[in-house]
Amino acid sequence: MENISQGNYIFDADAHILEPPDLWENYLESEFLDRAIRFDVSPDGVEQLYVDNEIILPNCTAALGGANLDRTEAFNPNGSLTYVDGAPLGSMDGDERIRQFDNWGLSAGLVLPTIGILWDTPDNRLANAYCRAYNNWVYDFQAADRDRLVIAANLNFHDIDAAVTELELRLKQGFKGVFLPPERVDGHGFASDYFDPLWARIEEAGVPLLVHVIVRTRRFVTGFVGDWYETPANRTFTFALGAPSQVMPACMSMVMDGLFDKFPRLKVLAIEAGCGWAAYAMDRLDEKYQHFSGFDHKLALAKPSEYFRRNLWFVAEPEERTIASALELVGEDRILWGSDFPHIDSHVDAPGQVKQRLGHLPKHLQHAVLGDNARKLFRL
Repeated sequence: MENISQGNYIFDADAHILEPPDLWENYLESEFLDRAIRFDVSPDGVEQLYVDNEIILPNCTAALGGANLDRTEAFNPNGSLTYVDGAPLGSMDGDERIRQFDNWGLSAGLVLPTIGILWDTPDNRLANAYCRAYNNWVYDFQAADRDRLVIAANLNFHDIDAAVTELELRLKQGFKGVFLPPERVDGHGFASDYFDPLWARIEEAGVPLLVHVIVRTRRFVTGFVGDWYETPANRTFTFALGAPSQVMPACMSMVMDGLFDKFPRLKVLAIEAGCGWAAYAMDRLDEKYQHFSGFDHKLALAKPSEYFRRNLWFVAEPEERTIASALELVGEDRILWGSDFPHIDSHVDAPGQVKQRLGHLPKHLQHAVLGDNARKLFRL
């Protein structure tokens, strides 16, 4: 990639891929092939997603992508649209993604999984194999341009020793981050000693943890919305609150449980929850900490908000109106942006949207959000 001067660097911090339908059949070790993640068609002609030979998505597989589709058709539970139908150009092929970057005027982007945010299995050997398969594939995907396609490792956090081993390999291959589901692991919060060997290595490597919404069909993912999700499905409610209800408490607990006192150089990027919540959370935590600091973990820094400005970064939505406030209240170096392309709640003109939203800001702030903050965070 050519040397891009400051201000011309544009980075998409939420640039998903759609894993090829046969990824795990092609990349899993032979002993796990009979348990590969796969798509199959029901007797009624509806495509379904299987993990370890169990249906985890009984219909609407096209909606795993879908930026190119009519939303009503994509969410038709009896429809004939498939996962591949919901995969626009650039979803599965590295060369096509680079062409999309060129069409969008992007310098680079953070590649994140899709099926990789859905699967989970209690079998650690199988989970480790799934992670290896994904990581091997995304490394091959990145071969189209190893500078512009910034990749992150998918790890099994239920097996820390294996996660550290897998991370070592991926760091040598140039992976620039670690995908982190915003959930407790076997009852362990992120400040638990259980995670220490992994966090220590990530801190030493200087790559960020990437906290991103997940979907678990075999069990409920903890968050602060709780049983409100038990109401009849409302797409707007679910997509609006799904990520914040996971990402916000995960990041706030990292601060209040003392994770960043144990690992003061650890970097965390909060993705797909927007940036506007950060300033509110800072004020809220600072206020309550005045009253209850004597009962809880005593923080090394004076206020919880100081950790937001030191250890946390936030990805704004392209049309978010609070970006300017976040830059002022959280930090000019703390805010990135992301498209969430090619997911069904993304726009095909996300770069144009975020540029328009930032258009009234001083040039140095526009440049910071569009790409310079990402370049510094990922050390590109």
